[in-house]
Amino acid sequence: MPDLSLKNINKFYGKVHAVKNIFIDVPTGEFVVLVGPSGCGKSTLLRCIAGLEDISDGDIVLGERSIAGLAPRDRNIAMVFQSYALYPYLNVYENIAFGLRARKTPQAEIEKQVNWASELLEIGDYLKRYPRELSGGQRQRVAIGRAIVRDADLFLFDEPLSNLDAKLRDGMREEIKRLHAQLGKTFIYVTHDQIEAMTLAERIILLRDGEIEQAGAPLGLFEQPDNTYVAGFLGSPPMNFVDVSVSGETLTLPDGQTIPVEGALKHGTTLKDGEFTWGVRPEHFSHSDHGARILRANLEVIQPTGSRSYGTFKLADTRLMAELEAHVGEQDTREVTLSVALERTVFFDKETGKAIR
Repeated sequence: MPDLSLKNINKFYGKVHAVKNIFIDVPTGEFVVLVGPSGCGKSTLLRCIAGLEDISDGDIVLGERSIAGLAPRDRNIAMVFQSYALYPYLNVYENIAFGLRARKTPQAEIEKQVNWASELLEIGDYLKRYPRELSGGQRQRVAIGRAIVRDADLFLFDEPLSNLDAKLRDGMREEIKRLHAQLGKTFIYVTHDQIEAMTLAERIILLRDGEIEQAGAPLGLFEQPDNTYVAGFLGSPPMNFVDVSVSGETLTLPDGQTIPVEGALKHGTTLKDGEFTWGVRPEHFSHSDHGARILRANLEVIQPTGSRSYGTFKLADTRLMAELEAHVGEQDTREVTLSVALERTVFFDKETGKAIR
């Protein structure tokens, strides 16, 4: 199976520069997720790889050959769409077999491949049913089955789970990850859902306005974001951003409270005196009055989720969210003492939004 290289990919729609100077190398067998908000260029980039959109500049190399000028059918790429794209007048068997028949695959091989895919995706009992007789999750499995019966070099997924409810999405994420492990093929997956990106990817590529904002392992982006955009996009609930000042070894919060920072910064981080944006995730807090790095804040709202609760606090005019023990309830709406794991937090330049390293 060949590697994939995107070399300075650009895509214009008239004067709109939708994809800007994209360089990506994907080794064989990697699971890469392109993530970002609507309009960031992720689906456009995927369609360019598939050949459904022409690139305006650059090159796409799969293995040792350029595929940028090839028709989609000649690229040996399989794609799963958000809309499933099933033929309503064909049953499950024929939907899965459609691409194989179009390539004049022998019937014995079609039978073998369809049975293999249906068993792998646990849809063997539905082969005689029609799409209208299937649930959303079953339809998506059929769409995936139609893709994997081809011996494709590359598999593309364009928001395949966005039409499913939350419970089905959880199950399908697990199935797609298992499928990748079993096939050993290269997957490129597009989503706007950062939870999908974090749970599925071996490498995340986060896009904004057609450009790569940051790329790397999910945990690396989560713990060491390059800027406030990346930090705010990844994580649920999102990271809190607090305007603070640092003088000497002391951090001053918006309401005047101070926290000592000596010896407690992320490894390699050096802060000069000045004003910063302090990035603190809800899980960086604990409901405790022990330790040197504590703050007091007014608890306004509790959101119980079962195993834990999330509290919204107010510091002067700044609101922040903290993860709390499940037993903390509305009766605790008062001033609460929180301990903060300062070494896990991130400081950003207040003007540029870039992380302080």
